[in-house]
Parts: sequence; C-alpha cells; structure tokens
Amino acid sequence: MSRRLAEVAKQVGVSEATVSRVLNEKPGVSDATRQAVLTALDVLGYERPSKLRGERARLVGLFLPELQNPIFPAFGELVGGGLAQNGYTPVLCTQSAGGITEADYMELLLQQHVSGVVFVGGQYTQQDASHEHYLRLAELKIPTVLVSAPVAHLSFPTVSTDDAVAIELAWNHLVQLGHREIGLVLGPADHIPSRRKLEAARANSERTGIPLPESHIVHSHYNLEAGQAATARLLTAGVTAVICASDPLALGAIRAVRRAGLRVPDDVSVVGFDDSALMNSIDPPLTTVRQPIEPMGRMVIELLVAQLSGSVVAPEEYLFEPELVVRASTGPVRR
Repeated sequence: MSRRLAEVAKQVGVSEATVSRVLNEKPGVSDATRQAVLTALDVLGYERPSKLRGERARLVGLFLPELQNPIFPAFGELVGGGLAQNGYTPVLCTQSAGGITEADYMELLLQQHVSGVVFVGGQYTQQDASHEHYLRLAELKIPTVLVSAPVAHLSFPTVSTDDAVAIELAWNHLVQLGHREIGLVLGPADHIPSRRKLEAARANSERTGIPLPESHIVHSHYNLEAGQAATARLLTAGVTAVICASDPLALGAIRAVRRAGLRVPDDVSVVGFDDSALMNSIDPPLTTVRQPIEPMGRMVIELLVAQLSGSVVAPEEYLFEPELVVRASTGPVRR
C-alpha cells in the first residue's frame, strides 16, 4: 500500500497524505486533484478501490498504425494535446509487426475503464481484417472516433481527407505538365482509402481520356522499400509520372527512379500524399497532396468530447479537402 501511495503521489506531484485522502474519500481535496490521482492509478496499472470503480477513468486510447510515417506522430501530437486541454490523458497505442495487437490493446484499455478511443488508421481501414474489437466498443457504447475511413457496419463518427479530391488534384497537375503515362502506388488492395484513390483515378482517367491500364497500378505496403519496389515495376511499364498514396512511398519512388539511372523530375515526376515533416527539405523537395491535419484534429477532439459529455453524435463521415503543394519533384514530360 505504501509503495502504491508513493508512486501515485510522485506521478501527480502531491503528498502521500493527499493520495490517501482521495482513496478513502476524505474531504479537503479539490476535484482536479482527486481526478488526477484516480487517473494516475489507472496509468500506473493499480486497481481503484472498489467504491471508486464505478467512474470511468479520464483516459483516452489513441491508436496510431505506426510511427515511421511522420504524419501519424504529428496527428497524435495534435489530438493528444487537445485531449489534455480537455482534462483527458491520452494513452498511446502503436502497431508494430509481431507486436501487441489492436484487440490486445483494447482489452488493456477496457480493464483501465477507458473513457474513449481515437483510431488514426487501423484494422478498420482494411476491409478483410477482423473488426470484432470495434463491435465490442460499439456494444459497450465507448465514445469512439475514427480517422481516415468509415466502417459501413459501425456507427462511429469519422474524420477523413477527401481521397477523390486528392487524386483529382495530383492527376490534373500531371496532365497539365503533359504526362500521359501516369502510374499509381497504393496501399493494400483491401485498404479503403486506397480503394477510394483508385476509384478516383479511374474516374479522372475517363474524364481526361488518358488510359490507366492495370500495368500502371501497383498495390504495396506503406513504407519506403515497398514504394521503391512498386515504382520499379511501373518504370518497366513506361510511366513518366507516379502518384503515391503516402510520402514514404514517394521517397521510395524517387529512389527507384535513381536506381534505374533516371532523374526526378527530368525523366519521371513523383507526387506524394500527406505533406509530412521535412518533405520540403529532401532532394528534390517533394510535390505532395497535403492532408489538413490541424482542422481534422480539432474535429476529432470536438466529436470525442461531445460524446464524452453525453451528447449524441451522428455516425457521419466528415470529409476535409486537401491541397496540392507543388515543389520540385514534378516537371514537364520529356518529349
């Protein structure tokens, strides 16, 4: 008991006597301090006294698919900061190959009486993945917000970048530069945002009269190496420009072009997606479609806090319009 008191007191920055008063429901402690002590118990993995277990912890699970793409830590920082400003403690849950699964994370969070959950990408974006743990969240009525893509059979509010607009911006830019052989490097075939991008590309192909054969479409994993391998295939198909579904994929595309003895953008133009950190500092600076993560982050907080306050939030998708940031990785097609 004394060890628990000491650890919680240190975590909150109060005396052990104050922690003891909270645990024993004694007067003389402010609501803010009382809540901070209860949250510290949850964070440190201690069970609340039985008489205090009825309350939900002011913890919010913040799921990020990975940290290699700088866009996800940036989004996590925005949402985590917004949660803290509203009196909630974000608990970061990240995915890694062979590591703890989303479902395992959910069990841990539910044991800690988590108040809500934010998913910034995850298994719900893959149509063929298991969605059982999301169904459980819905059954338990845990306030939840999804980012990136909705799930048809789950009634969660969703905040997304408009993939159709993103592709239209990139496609029009390359067409204006004279490109007629445009390739796509997308995520996995069952990845909902990638499916949306592919549908939009086909629509733009039809609209502009520029063919998009299957040889110009490659599905891959979301990392630099996969982007390099995918682009190497596209180069053999004769593309002069590549639209990528993320900035790391675009960095891989640039590497593939160089490995083939070609130059960006003189021989092949490359467009990314995200406008993550340092994309204006690489060589050449990357033309990319910027996700508006600041307004999206604010909407995520608004939707989650409304649910946490007891309001009913419609399970709609809120689409945010991206913008094209033109830098030096795109140029006129070589005649």
